[in-house]
Amino acid sequence: MHIETLKVFCDIIESGSVSYAASQNFVTQSAVSQQVRSLEEKYECRLLERARAGVKPTPAGQILYNSSKEIVRRFMELENRLREIGSVVAGSIRVGTVYSVGLHELPPYLTEFLRTYPQVNVHLEYLRSNKIYEDLVEGKIDLGVVAYPAKRSQIVTIAFRHDELVLVVPPDDPLARHGKISVGDLAGQKFVGYERDIATRKASDRILREHGVKPQYTMEFDNIETIKRAVEIGQGVAIVPLSTVEHETTRGSLKMIEFSEGPFTRPLAIIYKRGRELSPAVRKFVEVLTTAKVPAPGARPEKSDRGDSNNSRSESRTERAEKAERAERA
Repeated sequence: MHIETLKVFCDIIESGSVSYAASQNFVTQSAVSQQVRSLEEKYECRLLERARAGVKPTPAGQILYNSSKEIVRRFMELENRLREIGSVVAGSIRVGTVYSVGLHELPPYLTEFLRTYPQVNVHLEYLRSNKIYEDLVEGKIDLGVVAYPAKRSQIVTIAFRHDELVLVVPPDDPLARHGKISVGDLAGQKFVGYERDIATRKASDRILREHGVKPQYTMEFDNIETIKRAVEIGQGVAIVPLSTVEHETTRGSLKMIEFSEGPFTRPLAIIYKRGRELSPAVRKFVEVLTTAKVPAPGARPEKSDRGDSNNSRSESRTERAEKAERAERA
């Protein structure tokens, strides 16, 4: 029996999906099905059954999973240590992030990483923030990149960067003639926003509330792209990260307005499961995110000495986090 087959089986159980396991292991669904059949033939029993929520293990499958997940974990740790000895960084990375970060913040970093480490496969998944934390704890993804990181005992957090929050309006809106605006002047405006449980929505509501504005939401969405489209057709104004509206403001479909009380910023962070052995590929990915001098879309120019200082601090944060993890495991 191959370790890779056990890993695929564990991925099926943890995700409840054959297609998900296939994508995570860069194989076809038919190949995954064949691997499961080979396990069932070997042990002469059914290991999986279909359910409304997806695929779930039979009693025999649960026994196999409980033992296999530790075997797979130890094998992955062994592979990581052996790869560290070699000079080639390879393998795969599973990263979960939200749309606004994955579409508008990560691309230049991904380009830099893949240029430097072409033998690494990066699998990027777009998830809601709460799902990112769940998948990290369950081992379905290696890293998460989130906004407004939550403090959780099972999660290690590394600061990444900050977005500036700005107001966007249609170009023909009366507010569009302003270069800056006071938050209080938004009283009575109709808003388009994120759904209520999304951290960026909670932060923007807090900003409005602190300045005496009670927003009237006409539409609520779970992603930045739909919010922008709704603003473009005049459904309301929106508070969004600056990096997400660079394209629209350049082509003139939206007008961006800064807040006179600002800047208000949205912190972004890299997160991973505490106690998890990070592969060389994952560590290099974190290194690129925290040290690469890549101007992300919408970023404001910074003084070079300040940027060097920030990079230095980010690298030391990464090193300290890893050292603490190794000490904890010891």
